Amino acid sequence: MPTSQLQIGRSMSRYRRARFEGGLYFFTVALADRRSSLLVNEVDRLRQAYRSARQRCPFDTVAICVLPDHLHAVWALPAGDADFPTRWSLIKRGFSRGLPPSPARSASKLVKREKGIWQRRYWEHVIRDDGDLARHIDYVHFNPVKHGIVARVSDWPHSSFHRYVAQGLLAPDWGGDARAIGGDFGE
Repeated sequence: MPTSQLQIGRSMSRYRRARFEGGLYFFTVALADRRSSLLVNEVDRLRQAYRSARQRCPFDTVAICVLPDHLHAVWALPAGDADFPTRWSLIKRGFSRGLPPSPARSASKLVKREKGIWQRRYWEHVIRDDGDLARHIDYVHFNPVKHGIVARVSDWPHSSFHRYVAQGLLAPDWGGDARAIGGDFGE
């Protein structure tokens, strides 16, 4: 192998995902175009892809929130199973099927016949304990307020927050009202 290839090979990072069978995971999955609102515009398509992936490879959704350009989820995988990459691949592929390719696809995405709708990678975090789980569920539910999409968590329809309220796990006014603290800058 020529020295230049050897040096390049050594400098490239080798990304490893933490995999724990039957684990709890937090995920952030984003569209390639972070200015897009495709996920909420096509939320029924996303729901169908999600349902289909869950039927093929079961998992439990502990919490989820779909925003215009990304989503957050907390999953519980079955005992003896750590294969969340296959599940995300099924969801992404199922959602993208039937949509036109992004006009801004990179050369590498063209070569790999990717539509360029999703970012290739996603963030995952292994939930470590009950406190970590509670913080991530709160983060998932509060995210639409954090991004300034709504003033109250209850105003965002694409969230498991509503399931938590229906089950009596959270109050309908959980998270407060961003308008009550004086607008965007606390004025």
